Amino acid sequence: MKIGQPSDLPAISPSQTGAGAAASAKANQQSQGAASTATREASSATSTASVAVTVSAQVRSMAQAERAGASAVIDMDKVNAVRDAIENGSYVVDPEAIADKLLANAKEMLDRSRG
Repeated sequence: MKIGQPSDLPAISPSQTGAGAAASAKANQQSQGAASTATREASSATSTASVAVTVSAQVRSMAQAERAGASAVIDMDKVNAVRDAIENGSYVVDPEAIADKLLANAKEMLDRSRG
């Protein structure tokens, strides 16, 4: 619920007439003014807040390795040969070779993080 909404303001009863009603209305206006000033100050303080972020050396080295790999040359003859073998159904997957490469890559990453 926002401050200064009609539901926040006390209702003036018929018995509150004259000076009592004027004093009540003036008090409501002052509280609304103070609330809007507080809201403006809070929003300006929020917009200037910032958070410092640091990147670890491991992440920087991974990003550098990724950039170096992006410039690697692609052997299109080999790509086309593999594509043709897949289309012909003659491409053979060697699960042991894949498992060995995965384990070697995992070991290399662990060695880098420890060193």
